Amino acid sequence: MSVLVYTESEGGKFKKAAFEVASYAKEIANMLGTTVTAVSVNAENSGDLGAYGVDKVLEIKNDKLATFNAKAYADSLKQAAEKEGSKVVVVSSSADSKFLASMLAVNLNAGYASNVVALPESASPFTVKRTAFTNKAFNITEISTDVKIVGLSNNAFGLKEAQGAATAEGFDPSLSDADFGVNVTSVDKATDKVSIADAEVVVSGGRGLKGPENWGMIEELADVLGAATACSKPVSDMGWRPHGEHVGQTGKPVATNLYIAVGISGAIQHLAGINSSKVKVVINNDPEAPFFKAADYGIVGDAFEVVPQLIEKLKEFKANNA
Repeated sequence: MSVLVYTESEGGKFKKAAFEVASYAKEIANMLGTTVTAVSVNAENSGDLGAYGVDKVLEIKNDKLATFNAKAYADSLKQAAEKEGSKVVVVSSSADSKFLASMLAVNLNAGYASNVVALPESASPFTVKRTAFTNKAFNITEISTDVKIVGLSNNAFGLKEAQGAATAEGFDPSLSDADFGVNVTSVDKATDKVSIADAEVVVSGGRGLKGPENWGMIEELADVLGAATACSKPVSDMGWRPHGEHVGQTGKPVATNLYIAVGISGAIQHLAGINSSKVKVVINNDPEAPFFKAADYGIVGDAFEVVPQLIEKLKEFKANNA
């Protein structure tokens, strides 16, 4: 009857989201008076999950699962849930987890609530709080199926360390050729940068940068902060930056601890995609820019003057506090 949690990893290392969903699953397990079992795929150091409340890790080691395959991963999680008798399954809100969660819900005849931002308000009936209307509102959803799947929004719960150790157990799910009807042939990824999906901080630029040749200061600010770089839709449409950096309602949604927008006016589609970020800082020379209404902090000024000064002060601060 363990609470089952899917812990994402990349290159053998667990993502921050893995520890967050483990922390969340532990709290649900406490509510239900049970334990937490995690499923890892080709990950190392499974024992690290014990620090976030996981009691047991089902370790899948399979070269065929080296790249994400929604159907194969969903089938593997189904078999793990049945093995553990799990009635609650917790996943993150990454693109991969959202992809597999719908398939897993079908496999387990389970109800699936995505974008969950808090612990269940009640275990019986099982009700959760979710964001709705592109993060402009909340709703309370009751999952009435026997098996329940919860998709936790990124950065909604945080990391909660727990006392304990996780035991590891090999797990070899039965997968057929039908599970691999779609295969990834290659993956091109910039390995020297922080990904938007995993970033605690994102520095984003808009048309106010005037051209791709001025993006150096965005990258330098991101480097000082250990942040990911991003951009608005017009910037990616004009080819200044790759489409993979486009954040917003029609791009990648972000829910970071800090989001810095430089030279972005704040179109409603952009705001909808970054609204879940905890602190939003805007730098723009137009005091009437819509983004200022959504910002926690705003600087009215020329980005080409403000950003270099900000970089200098941050470097000075880091040097004095090293």
